[in-house]
Amino acid sequence: MSKQQPRWTQTWMGGVRSAGYDLGYPGERLGLPAEGSGSVTGWGRRLGAILVDWLLCTWAIAGGIFRAQGQDVGWVGLAVFAVVNVLLVGTLGMTLGMRLFGLRVATLDGGRPPFVAVLIRTFLLCLAVPALIWDRDRRGLHDRASNTVVVRL
Repeated sequence: MSKQQPRWTQTWMGGVRSAGYDLGYPGERLGLPAEGSGSVTGWGRRLGAILVDWLLCTWAIAGGIFRAQGQDVGWVGLAVFAVVNVLLVGTLGMTLGMRLFGLRVATLDGGRPPFVAVLIRTFLLCLAVPALIWDRDRRGLHDRASNTVVVRL
């Protein structure tokens, strides 16, 4: 007797594992470990890191140092966020928020991303939508376009 194919609703509603398919852990296709240092990070840490970075850039720097007010805080904060990301990810491989949450941006071979990749990644991250579309390895379009992945320290 042959195995019956799952209905499309089984894979959509319950996920592929509930339909009997195992796609492996996030990062397995990239040769990354399942857990610990160098593994693909979860969404909670990433959201926490970007929230810390955004608050620092908008409230502390744009509002505090540059004295931006009202609607200008958003645009000045976004510009500060972009500059901070390019400088810190380009030199250290992580922002302050990423460091607080134990994350770093790495190339697929584990090294620090080149400057052009950091520019591409930052530009797409500032557009927001590319960062909200992910693959099964938890890489947003901004990471895929720059050939990077966010991993644990």
